[in-house]
Amino acid sequence: MPRIEINEKWCKGCGICVAFCPKQVLGLENGKSTVVNGDACINCKLCEYRCPDFAIFVKEDQA
Repeated sequence: MPRIEINEKWCKGCGICVAFCPKQVLGLENGKSTVVNGDACINCKLCEYRCPDFAIFVKEDQA
């Protein structure tokens, strides 16, 4: 299962990651991106690729 890490110091809350996520995994809260439905993540990494501030990282958990 993928794990999404968001560097809040780098995130400016532009919402690009939220707009590009096909599964509505991300949302905006207090002006920053946040994971609202992590179980729905399909590891497409669109959020990571589209983030202009390199604030999001999608990692595959090693079980």
